[in-house]
Amino acid sequence: MIPRSNADRLLTQVLVGEVCPPLGDRFGYRVDAEGRPFLLPGMGGVTLGVRVGDPATGHAADHLEPGLSVWHPDPAANHALQYLTCVGNEVTVLVEGRPRGRVLGQHAYVLVDLDDAAAVAPGDRVAIRARGQGLRLLDHPEVGVRNLDPDLLPRLPVETAPDGRLRVRVAARVPSSAVGAGAGMVSEFANTDLMGRVDLRIGDLVVLLDQDHRFGRGHRAGYVAIGAISTGDCRLFGHGPGPSTLLTGPAAAFDLVDDPTANLGAAW
Repeated sequence: MIPRSNADRLLTQVLVGEVCPPLGDRFGYRVDAEGRPFLLPGMGGVTLGVRVGDPATGHAADHLEPGLSVWHPDPAANHALQYLTCVGNEVTVLVEGRPRGRVLGQHAYVLVDLDDAAAVAPGDRVAIRARGQGLRLLDHPEVGVRNLDPDLLPRLPVETAPDGRLRVRVAARVPSSAVGAGAGMVSEFANTDLMGRVDLRIGDLVVLLDQDHRFGRGHRAGYVAIGAISTGDCRLFGHGPGPSTLLTGPAAAFDLVDDPTANLGAAW
């Protein structure tokens, strides 16, 4: 059964941002965990060839952000983009042809997956129909919902199980020891980097064990956080492909089912 929610009480705000160009500094190189220097593409701009359902790792990249990387040059407006956009929100690029896509997640920028990415360039403006923060599951009060468009919820492998728990199909279970950058930050901002994960796809639904993301991100035994992988390869120590948080709460509130096909691609 699809979980009941308060979706009818949520507001929609139209936010405007622009595709951020890739940024660098005059030194160019970074250094990986083994002390090896590297110079690779990754954050910012329009990244072609990697979409929902594609491998998150194995690319010659660092801090890979698939699709469009969207920001606002005004810091306060940029924070609104980070905090208020949700996975699944509709995005319209404000250029001729008006390509449309969906928010894939948050990282340094808001990440957008769309079919016509090659028609978009840095500096192009986009409009995002932001809706989802404040979403609650009425029959699962212990479960916190974060960064989830309510229209996406019925299309995800999420349901109320016969025993009353929230059943969620996940492509991978991640131990807390793999959690890297992102710990300590609020779960509505950026994502959680996972160290040592090489078998994930963009859009995979994963569960982070012993993680509580209700009021920030941190280790708490007996809790879990479930998210969708939104970023790919990272070469810096403590970084890696990572999920944007969607659901979190006591592990006892969930019925987790292993399913390697659990991916946003089936819901797009």
